[in-house]
Amino acid sequence: MKFRLLAAIAVFSSTAIAAHAQAAGVYINPIAYRISLSTPDTGSFAFLGSGKTSQMFYGVNFGGYYEFYHQGQLAVSADMRDSIVHGNNASLNNFLIGPRVTVSPFSFPLHPYAQISVGVGTSRPPTNALHTIKVEYGAFVGADYTLNHHFDWRVIEVGYGSVQTISSSVVGAGTNAIPSANLLGFSTGFVFRF
Repeated sequence: MKFRLLAAIAVFSSTAIAAHAQAAGVYINPIAYRISLSTPDTGSFAFLGSGKTSQMFYGVNFGGYYEFYHQGQLAVSADMRDSIVHGNNASLNNFLIGPRVTVSPFSFPLHPYAQISVGVGTSRPPTNALHTIKVEYGAFVGADYTLNHHFDWRVIEVGYGSVQTISSSVVGAGTNAIPSANLLGFSTGFVFRF
């Protein structure tokens, strides 16, 4: 009887310790993307507009993370995010998943992080409702500042990625191959932790 009680206490204690080490958070933040191409598209399916090589897109970035490892000043999380941005009447929806590493080397509550992600990007041109879905990758660096136990301020996040957006060559209406678009993103906002 005493052995069962001790075993139950040990199991519940280890579960409580493991649960304490794990954290999760959700975020919804405004985002701005500078999307650029090295070759302009002059066809009717030009994502950035006919003859343009860059365009600003604005929208929202929302997602969440689950911290599955925490040891000292190092934490590793799985991050899943979705960004929806619009510009020039075109739209881009990015869905990305990847690992995030956070380091807290400072005595004040600033937590810099870096992550790499892969997923899919869905783009729609400004002229019609046709869309394309292509593989996308991204790398992000940023810093969260702890305001209280459940609330962080995402001071800044900068991301770089690439995806092949819809174009006249992807649809088959153009003769020149249009390369993948480069995405340079900036975001700030709040993170809710629990």
